[in-house]
Amino acid sequence: MSRFVQHDAFGGPDVLGMAERPVPVPDGSDIRVRVTVAGLNPVDWQIVASPELASAFGVSLPSGYGNDFAGVVDAIGPETTRWAVGDRVYGGARGRALADHIVLAEGDPRIHRIPEGVADRTAGVVDVAGRTACAVADALAAGPGDVVLVGAAGGGVGTILTQLLVRSGARVLGTGSEASADHIRSLGAEPVRYGPGLEARVRVLSPAGVTAGADLYATETAVAALALGAQPGRVVTIEADDPPPGARAVNGSDARPGALDELLLHVRDDGLRIPVEAVYPFAEFRDAVDHQRSRHARGKVAVALT
Repeated sequence: MSRFVQHDAFGGPDVLGMAERPVPVPDGSDIRVRVTVAGLNPVDWQIVASPELASAFGVSLPSGYGNDFAGVVDAIGPETTRWAVGDRVYGGARGRALADHIVLAEGDPRIHRIPEGVADRTAGVVDVAGRTACAVADALAAGPGDVVLVGAAGGGVGTILTQLLVRSGARVLGTGSEASADHIRSLGAEPVRYGPGLEARVRVLSPAGVTAGADLYATETAVAALALGAQPGRVVTIEADDPPPGARAVNGSDARPGALDELLLHVRDDGLRIPVEAVYPFAEFRDAVDHQRSRHARGKVAVALT
C-alpha cells in the first residue's frame, strides 16, 4: 500500500489526514516517482483553507496535499522514453506531493533531473520558493550600486532571493524578527526589524534610502521601499492581492525556463544555500504543516518519506 495525505473538505490543518491506497501503476508514457522528500509552502495550506484559491490552482476535492517533491523514478509506463527507472527527479506536483508515490506524465515540464551532488533534501524543497526567488531577482535586475530592501528575508523565498541579490553585487537590507537577525546576516544581508517604524530604521542603515524592494509577505516592505525612494516598477510583491501603487506582483509562474536547474547548479558548484530548518517524519506531517504555518521558519520545512 501507498500512503498519502488528503483532505475532503476545506478548512484548517485538522481537515488533513493520512490515507492508504494501492501502489499506483503508471500507464502509457507516465512515470511513477517514489517520493523521498516533500517541501512545504504557504500556498499549500492556503489552498486547503480557501475554495477560491484551490479553484484558481485547479485543485478540487478530494485532494492530496503539497507541491514540492524529490524522489526516484521506480516504475515507468510502456511508452515512456524520457525517463528510466532509477532516475532521481524533483519538481512540483500541485495537490499531490505529500505521498509515498506520485504518477506524472513523462513530458510534464515541472519534472527536473536532480544534478549529481545535490541532495534530495535540497531538491525536494526548491520548486515554489526557487522559482519565485528567481522570478523576483530577474524582475528587480539589481546589481552594484543598488540597495534592495527585502521583506521576510529569512523565510523560504527570502533565503534564496537574498543570496541571489547579494551575488549580483547589490547591498541587501533584510527584514525579519530580532531572533532571525543572525540568520539574515549569514545570507549576506543587513538585518532590520520589521513592523511599525520600518522606514525610519532603514534610513538609519541607509540614509540615501533604497533603489528597489521585494515584499515577500503582505505589503509593509513594498510601502516602505517606495517611501524610501525606490522607483515604481522596481518594487515587487509576491503575496499581495492588491499591490500598492508603484509595486507589481511577481510569482513563481513568471520564472524563466531553466531557472530552477541553474539554481541547483549554483547550490552544487558555487555555495548557494537552500536552508532547511526542520525535517519531519511522514507520520508527523501535521506538525510540519503547523511549523510552516507559523511563518517563522528560517528557510524551508520538509517532510521525509523514507
